[in-house]
Amino acid sequence: MTALELTSPAFDDGEQIPRKYGYRAENVNPPLSIAGVPDEAASLALVMDDPDAVEPAGKVWDHWVVWNVPPDRREIPEDWTPSDAMEGTNDYGEVGYGGPNPPDREHRYRFKLFALDSTLQLEPDTDADTLGEAMAGHIVGRTQLEGTYPV
Repeated sequence: MTALELTSPAFDDGEQIPRKYGYRAENVNPPLSIAGVPDEAASLALVMDDPDAVEPAGKVWDHWVVWNVPPDRREIPEDWTPSDAMEGTNDYGEVGYGGPNPPDREHRYRFKLFALDSTLQLEPDTDADTLGEAMAGHIVGRTQLEGTYPV
């Protein structure tokens, strides 16, 4: 059995996310590639957050909240508008992707992918905390892709 994997053709794990994906630039999501989805997965969920925002913002800042992604999806294209998944509210107060926008220094951004043994019945304005609560007990795989973004 292979492990769940998340990569991007736009940047390598731990490397800099290209500027075009930033909130004040083109503000489109980078392309992502998915591999090793467990057979028992009924859906996938994705959360992009900024753990370095705790100091300036007082919390981990959520940039993208997505759930009910079909488990057979292998690519998330750049500037994705999902017709086969649900997007929730990010910490900008917007539905969908909100790119990196570090206020003080270079920050790390995590794209966290979860394989779930069920689909989730959530409201469209769901945030990352509510998604996390709904996923509890249903995670059958997880992985993370991390990138940095300069000021």
